[in-house]
Amino acid sequence: MLDRLDLLVIGECVADIVRLPGAADQVHPGGSPANVAYGLARLGRGATLLTQLGPDDNGRLIRDHLATAGVEVRTDGATAPTPSAAVTLDGAGRAAYTFAITWTLDPVSLDRPPHHVHMGSIAAVMEPGNATVLGAVESLRAGATVSYDPNVRPELMGDHDAAVRKVERCVALSDVVKASDEDLEWLYPGQEPEQVAERWRATGPSVVLVTRGGDGALAVFPGGHVTVDALPTDVVDTVGAGDAFMSGTLHALASRGLLGAGGRERLRSLDRDTVTDVLRHAAASAAVTVARAGANPPDEAELKEALTRL
Repeated sequence: MLDRLDLLVIGECVADIVRLPGAADQVHPGGSPANVAYGLARLGRGATLLTQLGPDDNGRLIRDHLATAGVEVRTDGATAPTPSAAVTLDGAGRAAYTFAITWTLDPVSLDRPPHHVHMGSIAAVMEPGNATVLGAVESLRAGATVSYDPNVRPELMGDHDAAVRKVERCVALSDVVKASDEDLEWLYPGQEPEQVAERWRATGPSVVLVTRGGDGALAVFPGGHVTVDALPTDVVDTVGAGDAFMSGTLHALASRGLLGAGGRERLRSLDRDTVTDVLRHAAASAAVTVARAGANPPDEAELKEALTRL
């Protein structure tokens, strides 16, 4: 373990049922927050995932998967079936999802307060469980930094205007926000990602990151804008790429003492070199993931090797 920093991720686990033409279905552990927790643990960080898992084969598959990386799993004891998503891949490896999911998270007491809290995706907007997520973040943020990834799933977002309001509330509670250009296009059709990122940053976050697939990534922070190119790689599929980018971001920030209540002020005075280096770590983490099937983020040695190619 790299340090004693306690990183708490709150959100859903999803069994990804990958369907390819002419092949049998394959079930993979997934869910954006679960992938982030797994990615952090793979990089040597102490990660706890607060989630819901059913007492079924998919739930056991996901729990065992998380355990292989050392993720501590906490649940509220709900017994509904583990959420699932049918994943279809196009010729370029891009994933489309059809979900079967409920999210009813009840409050769970923690053994110790975390230094950082990450929330995201379905869990932050789907009722009624999203109220528990936001309540936990609001109660913990006095002693912890907060990150957020909307990871928009249009078919689960409900009314568009209401969804935008929910996302913006999460943004305002956060210190670090990451979104894809596709997320922003759904939330704010026709608006430039840089303009949205600037507007979001003005509501509370110190840094807003925008991923742009093969076109790299952008960071908006108090000192201006920074961009990095995507790492050239042969794409197998994009499943979990954004989550690997997020865990790579948090890993890099933690390495620089920029997470935790004491890091919040330092986040507000980030310099260009630091932001560029964080983006490089995040982009390298995503590149390793897209080069192999499923949400399979790098360990620390693989990340270091990828960084040599940037």
